[in-house]
Amino acid sequence: MNRFVYTLLIFFLSPFLLAWMALRARRTGGEWGVISAQRFGRYRERSPLRSPVWVHAVSLGETRAAQPLIRALLDDGESVLLTHITVTGWQEGSRAFAKEIAEGRLAQQWLPYDFPLSTRRFLAHYQPVAGILIEREIWPNLLASARARHIPMLLASARFSDQALRTVLRAGKVMQEAYAGLTAVHAQTLQDAQRLEQAGAVAVRVSGNFKFDVSIPEDQVTKGREFAAALERRIITIASTRDGEEEMFVQAIDKHLRRARTQGQELTDTVVFRLVPRHPQRFEAAAQVLEESGLPFVRRSEILNAGDCSASAVRAARDATIILGDTVGEMVRHYASSQVAIVAGSFAPFGGHNLIEACAVGVPVIVGPHTRNFEQAVNDAIHEGAALRAQTADAAVQMALQLLDDPRELARMSDAAEYWVRKHAGAVQRVMDSYRAIRSAGTSAAGQID
Repeated sequence: MNRFVYTLLIFFLSPFLLAWMALRARRTGGEWGVISAQRFGRYRERSPLRSPVWVHAVSLGETRAAQPLIRALLDDGESVLLTHITVTGWQEGSRAFAKEIAEGRLAQQWLPYDFPLSTRRFLAHYQPVAGILIEREIWPNLLASARARHIPMLLASARFSDQALRTVLRAGKVMQEAYAGLTAVHAQTLQDAQRLEQAGAVAVRVSGNFKFDVSIPEDQVTKGREFAAALERRIITIASTRDGEEEMFVQAIDKHLRRARTQGQELTDTVVFRLVPRHPQRFEAAAQVLEESGLPFVRRSEILNAGDCSASAVRAARDATIILGDTVGEMVRHYASSQVAIVAGSFAPFGGHNLIEACAVGVPVIVGPHTRNFEQAVNDAIHEGAALRAQTADAAVQMALQLLDDPRELARMSDAAEYWVRKHAGAVQRVMDSYRAIRSAGTSAAGQID
């Protein structure tokens, strides 16, 4: 399939694709602007930025991963145009860069649909000096429009599975030309790099995963540990649960509570579980699961309203078996207050979620069997002794409880987790060096033409 056929295909399928987007927006909530003018590259106002670096982070995970790179670009004096496809990505960008948005140094926008005119209007309006795509977002018409305007395009912190390679090869010429048109490709691992080269990419290098360059806010770490000390109970955080996983873990927790009672123990005297859904729009669904279980729980938002570490807030947390994490922007704080983290999204076939953030604050991690999105990182963490794998939610809860009863192993895994993250840091610096070299080469060429 060539790009002409691809374009005809997306034109014919566009009503179905837009309907799918609208349905997704309705299910998840928030303002997606599915049929807004911006999604078609039309803008009423002039660009608020002059010659920005354009960074595309499709959704929540990519936006979080891109944050250290965006910080580095801003520290270099660049202005940044940050684009998304999903509302969760937009919300995370708004939260993380509120100050820079207010200062006019960063602006957010929807990525236009991959129609030729839409992508041309988008690039003509914002006139970026370069584009950096995070992890895996490749759109043939968008890249063709960038090539036509001589805009260098980089793919950074790229991950590329066997399934993705098969999809690209089946699509044929259109996708292979898109990958070949990238100015530079920075893969997370050697395996990713090899697959990207088979897909048609050139100038591929292994630069690592941005998530290892995570910036840990010290105030969140301090406050998290203060809360844990005030609570005087050990915390197991079950993070980034997806649809169906809350039920798995609530059942597992209930089972282990009952088992402990038959042995004359009361787990809730020494342990509290924290359950944190991946997406904010699922907070209420998770609360419903907890209500139906009959297990005592308290919302994190209620603890905050009561004064966080105040006597009344701590008392509310002590009365609960489970704390429902129904706030945003506090994941580092959650991890810092925990002795063990179970990173979900991996106990059902969702592909897993980022375990690096937990390891960065020295928290041992347990993951499930479905980790294809982070397979190399998970395998490395297990090899380094920073993580364990469980096949079921029940087994994960049991592993976590066993770790709490083994302080020496807990401390060893904590040290291993921090060391593992430090050892793999530096991906952002490598991509920034590449970006600066490309910008410098472009400036020199422009000067020669002048």
